[in-house]
Amino acid sequence: MRRVLTDPGHPGPQRDLGLLVLRVAFAASLIGAHGWGKLINFAERSSRFPDPFGIGGEASLGLAVFAEVVCGLALILGIGGRLPAAVLAAFFVVAFFVVHGGDPFGERELAFVYLAAFVTLFFTGPGRYSLGKLLRRR
Repeated sequence: MRRVLTDPGHPGPQRDLGLLVLRVAFAASLIGAHGWGKLINFAERSSRFPDPFGIGGEASLGLAVFAEVVCGLALILGIGGRLPAAVLAAFFVVAFFVVHGGDPFGERELAFVYLAAFVTLFFTGPGRYSLGKLLRRR
C-alpha cells in the first residue's frame, strides 16, 4: 500500500484508471448540470444567452451545447483523442475570463475547476481505458 501511495505516477493501470475517473466525472457532471438543460431548453434560452463574440445568442448557445454535450460525451467515451478536451478547455477559458470575467472569483470558481480538469486531460490524453484506444487496436 505504501508503494502505491508514494509512487510518482509512472504510466500504468493506476494512472489510466485515474484518467478514466477524471474524464467521466467531469464530463458527466458538465453534461448533467449544464449541457443537457441548455439542449432541451434551447429555444427558450437562445434569446438571452451570453454572446461574447457577437455572433448572436443562438449561435453562442449552439457552440456551448456542442462543447458541453457533444465534446462531453466524446470525453466520457474517450474518443477523439485530446480534441474534445481542447474544445472544452477553450470553452472554459471564455467562460472564466470573458463571460464571467468581471465576477468575483467565488462565482467563477466552478469554471476554473472545469478548466483545470480539461487542460489536464488535454495534456495527458484519455488514457488506456477509452473507446478510442480500443478502436485503434483493431
